[in-house]
Amino acid sequence: MSSKIRIDLEFPIHASPSFLYQYISTPDSMGEWFADNVNSRGKQYTFIWNDSEEVADRISQKTDVYIRFKWEEDDDDDTYFELRIEVDDLTKDVSLLVVDFADEDEVEESKMFWENQISELKHVIGG
Repeated sequence: MSSKIRIDLEFPIHASPSFLYQYISTPDSMGEWFADNVNSRGKQYTFIWNDSEEVADRISQKTDVYIRFKWEEDDDDDTYFELRIEVDDLTKDVSLLVVDFADEDEVEESKMFWENQISELKHVIGG
């Protein structure tokens, strides 16, 4: 039984899905907005913020659609974080959907983290 709460966030982004996908899936691009530095070896990504380092495994992906990571230190099998690109069929508007999991007392903090990071992403890509 998962003790964490699922968080679903949606951010409109003015960018093509293939362009946006580069920014959510490649270490160099993720280092421009998600973390101070990102390194990868195979499916293992190391995210570096100031003096802290977090390691996640890329557990699933579909080009131009989504990428899903699992934090290595997270013992909960049901948790992950996912960045999914959604395109509205009618308007062709592009959104980035973020799925994450947080402990009950960290939900607001987690939402703020994502809002800040996605704001940085929009700044970087001009979207």
